[in-house]
Amino acid sequence: MAENSQSRAARKKQQKQSTQSGKKSVFKRIFTTLLIIGLVGALLGGGLFVYYVQGAPNLDEAKLSDPYSTKMYDVNGDLFAELGTQKRTKITYEDVPQVLENAVLATEDVRFFDHFGIDLQRIGGAIYANITEGFGAQGASTITQQVVKRSFLSPKKSIERKVQEQWLALKLEQKYSKEQIFSMYLNKIYYGNNAYGVASAAKLYFNKDLNELTLPEAALLAGLPQRPSAYDPYKNPDLAQERKNVVLDLMVQHEKISEAEAKEAKAVKVQSMLSEKTETNIPYDAFIEQVLKEIQGKVDDVNVYEDGLKVYTTLDPKAQQKAEQLLDEQGGISFPDKDLQTAAAVVDTKTGAIRAIAGGRNTEGINATFNYAIDGGSQPGSTFKPILDYGPAIEYLKWSTHHQLVDEEYYYETEPDRQVRTPYTSGYKGQVSMRYALEKSLNVPAVKTLNEVGFDKAQSFAEGLGIEFTQKAFYETNAIGGGEEVTPLELAEAYSSFGNEGVHNESYSVKRIEFQDGSEPIEFETKSNVAMNDSTAYMVSDMLKDVVTSGTGTAANIPGLPVAGKTGTTNDDTNSWFAGYTTNYTIAVWTGYGSEEKTVPDTKIPQRYFNQLMSHISQGVETADFKKPSSVVESKVEAGTSPAKLPSEYTPSNLIRYELFVKGTEPTNRSQAYDQLNPVEGLQANYDQGKQSITLSWKYKQDEKRPATFTVKGATRGQSPQTITEGIKETKIQIPNVQPGEAYSFEVFAVSERNGANTSSPKTVQIEVPKKEDENVDDLLDGEEENEEKNQNENDQNENNNGNNNGNGNNQGNNGNNQDNNDAGNDNNNQDNDSNQEQEEEEEDNTDNQPDSEDQSSGDTNEEENEEENDSEENNN
Repeated sequence: MAENSQSRAARKKQQKQSTQSGKKSVFKRIFTTLLIIGLVGALLGGGLFVYYVQGAPNLDEAKLSDPYSTKMYDVNGDLFAELGTQKRTKITYEDVPQVLENAVLATEDVRFFDHFGIDLQRIGGAIYANITEGFGAQGASTITQQVVKRSFLSPKKSIERKVQEQWLALKLEQKYSKEQIFSMYLNKIYYGNNAYGVASAAKLYFNKDLNELTLPEAALLAGLPQRPSAYDPYKNPDLAQERKNVVLDLMVQHEKISEAEAKEAKAVKVQSMLSEKTETNIPYDAFIEQVLKEIQGKVDDVNVYEDGLKVYTTLDPKAQQKAEQLLDEQGGISFPDKDLQTAAAVVDTKTGAIRAIAGGRNTEGINATFNYAIDGGSQPGSTFKPILDYGPAIEYLKWSTHHQLVDEEYYYETEPDRQVRTPYTSGYKGQVSMRYALEKSLNVPAVKTLNEVGFDKAQSFAEGLGIEFTQKAFYETNAIGGGEEVTPLELAEAYSSFGNEGVHNESYSVKRIEFQDGSEPIEFETKSNVAMNDSTAYMVSDMLKDVVTSGTGTAANIPGLPVAGKTGTTNDDTNSWFAGYTTNYTIAVWTGYGSEEKTVPDTKIPQRYFNQLMSHISQGVETADFKKPSSVVESKVEAGTSPAKLPSEYTPSNLIRYELFVKGTEPTNRSQAYDQLNPVEGLQANYDQGKQSITLSWKYKQDEKRPATFTVKGATRGQSPQTITEGIKETKIQIPNVQPGEAYSFEVFAVSERNGANTSSPKTVQIEVPKKEDENVDDLLDGEEENEEKNQNENDQNENNNGNNNGNGNNQGNNGNNQDNNDAGNDNNNQDNDSNQEQEEEEEDNTDNQPDSEDQSSGDTNEEENEEENDSEENNN
């Protein structure tokens, strides 16, 4: 306490001496001031200088002492946050310890107590540095000028502002003492984390009063105002440590401390000095962080916390409140544990205006915790498929939504000389349409599509949507979102282009900034570009609607609301995504454990979050469906055709699809796969009395594109037709063992060799077999006894053969008593049995070999098996 009292007394003595010295040198100051004014006037021209000075504001004492906060307004023009009124404690010069004064002066203005508001030596040094090292290498503002700038002037860099700043600094020095100005500076300066003034900063970071500060603590505080966010000791302790050491070096350079003292202070780690961080209680902190990022990135020399701005933003409080509420434990989403993070961004689909940002769960205020919505990023998984694969395929290759791809085992490149097999989940689907591949999020078709598009075109397409790539090297794994990392805001911005007819708008949160000195406001302009044809945008949106209604994203479906969207997960489900949009809003949601490679227990969380948030913000808002542009044609197609073909009148209804085509590429050829074949011609039936058989013959002109086989059916009088044979290629067949005196009818029709459902209309012929001529009864009786035993054995054998005959009607002659008929029947039935058994085995083989298909069952008859069938039929005949 004694040392502190002596220190204060010494400073009071110094203050008095400084005041006396100031009175003695008043004439010197006036002379120097006039000299500077003359020099500046000579450079700028007397009239312009006078004009600038006359426009300077008055020295308002209230603005020098009162907080001058920055106000933020939402999209409705309502005030929602005020920065600059929190954590402010005023001090006087007597409250400042010498160690802190030395640290501030060494860092900001070492000749502060010697100059008159403007440091000519420093100006000269700054001019030399800017010439030798480039413009902006060094500034020349004194502490007095900084007080003036923060209190009265806009932060915009201009000659006018600089002239006014210097003029007002001279006036301030004439009106107030050095000690008063120094305390003004320490009370106004912003130290990060909503701490204004050095006393508030000491309490926030160290939980100490000013008179308790150590050298390393004072050095840290002196270094923070240059870049409060960058040097935030809680978020960036390493950068804060470097800055603290720079201040210590400056103190040594200006002989404020010794080398030994600096070395000892440098050894103290920033983390060891800090107290536990407290909450800031500023609403919508995640959104405000985006506002600060935009302002700092687009406007030079602006400090939102100090410059008393009016910032008009795009914030929709209805969306922001719901986005934050859903992150709470009782907000409507069931989270498996407190460590699982979720973040989201909401943008206006038509303009790119950011309506809400949810930065993560369990946040602690502005810049206090990591903002997952706008910082860092994660691999996007399958949400990249419309961006890198299918969007570019439509844009550059004019693919239709029907375009056929094959889902099969496939090895893709993840990095040089390393390949992995595509993830296999529920089995490969074979030939599928592009629409189905995207709906079910199949990986193999996506990788194949990227290869066909080409990496350069795919990357160019994605960059047009605002996606930035950190490397040019591109691997197939990018096709399924295994490459670049994105944030929810970046993904929402990209997806909004699909819902905005192909026009990409850079996302933005700030519309206008107004300055407290009344100078011209800054209007923020967002960049726009035509990222794709409207046909591409509409066709992608139409496919993504299927993802939500019947694909992998059904948990995001909102009845009555036209929504398009896509799911995404990464390896082992360490990240889960959903990006979706209507014509009004676009939302991207991410869930994961941040830097931890842990599996997300519930990958549906992003879909449910999207569902509730989109439902809420769409209430009472008219939401139009996506409008089909004139550049797109919707056409019927027959499923599985490649290239796409129109269905015929014979195409089964369950195989007719409605697909989208870029105008001029729609199908014009009609499929003949299910067309009715031409009927056979010249069908004749001739009876051979000697062989007791009927020979059927016909003519048919084969079409090489649609080869046909034939099916023959027959029936006796009053019976239903039964298949005699099928799948034959010959145009002639013999029907043995016909019954004398019986009337027969036969029908023959052509059947597509490739598609059994495609047939011709049948051709029919009738024939009546004449009755057997009367024979001598005695001759019949003489032979009856001799043949009785033989006929009985042969009939028993025929009955066994008849049981294997497939109902062809070939056994009619087996029941007769004539020996010749029995012989012929036995021979033919034995051949039939062998033939039928072979045919049944071949049919089973064909059935087993039929390929699976998404849309239809189809399979080509094996040529070798057909030949075996034909040989069998010929033997049978």
